[in-house]
Amino acid sequence: MAREIVKEDIAKVKELLKNVVGSDSYSELSRMGGLTNHTYKVTMENGDEYVVRIPGEGTEEMIVRGDEMISTKLACDLGVDAEMLYFGENGAKVTRYISNAETMSAETICDPVRIKQVAEIFKKMHSCGVDTKIPFEVFEMAMSYEKIVFDKNVPMFSDYDTVKAEVMAIKSEIDSVIDVKKVPCHNDPLCENWVVGDGRMYLIDWEYAGMNDGMWDVADISIEAGFNSECDKLLLSAYLEREPDKKDEKHFLASKIYVDFLWTLWAKARVPYDGQPMEDWAVERYTRLKTFIEEYKKI
Repeated sequence: MAREIVKEDIAKVKELLKNVVGSDSYSELSRMGGLTNHTYKVTMENGDEYVVRIPGEGTEEMIVRGDEMISTKLACDLGVDAEMLYFGENGAKVTRYISNAETMSAETICDPVRIKQVAEIFKKMHSCGVDTKIPFEVFEMAMSYEKIVFDKNVPMFSDYDTVKAEVMAIKSEIDSVIDVKKVPCHNDPLCENWVVGDGRMYLIDWEYAGMNDGMWDVADISIEAGFNSECDKLLLSAYLEREPDKKDEKHFLASKIYVDFLWTLWAKARVPYDGQPMEDWAVERYTRLKTFIEEYKKI
């Protein structure tokens, strides 16, 4: 079902096109997916195709657009994202449209070819040697969300203290045996942020990108795509470019635990604003988190 074009956006799209590509004469304008921003596919009269993003209202309070621009430019320079033609201070963006684009889903990204492409893109980004100076401190963020939960008197899980202690014990163990290096990470590699077109795969939308442990990205896509053990093994082997050993497996599973720990607390912190849907999402994350902890103990 096509999304409705926001009338107020039309003038903004035209102005961006005029300034960036030299013409505002388009033959077709259609709205693409996305919840927080207004994103449009534009077909010009000469047949050229672009994607124009108008930042959503209030996004300036959630996203540091200057940081996003740094990460997006890096991704484009590495050939991970589509060619970026313009990135404004407010987050307005113009990129080339990916021809014959197919947005990935949990069903399509589990194909072995796609899993290997995912691993290659992560490897390219994580090994580029660039320090973007943009922090993504998982446990600092988690504690800030936890404070909101308690300050807002949001009911917490009865066994939270025990589970938190187990998470922190796992972190201590991993930190003692793994030399964790901070590298440029996407940090939100949902299936919908992977696009196939022009005979290759792209990773788009770098709003939450920052320096983090690269294994976070690997663990996160596994969770979001619902990978089974065979997919996980293929993903990890392709990413490491060797067979994973026990230490790798523990690092990977620990990262899954960190992912669900952080987003459980984020969802709990959103309950006062978004109600039951966020509580349900927190329960889903928390339940899986505890399952991962039990799996970790068996390795």
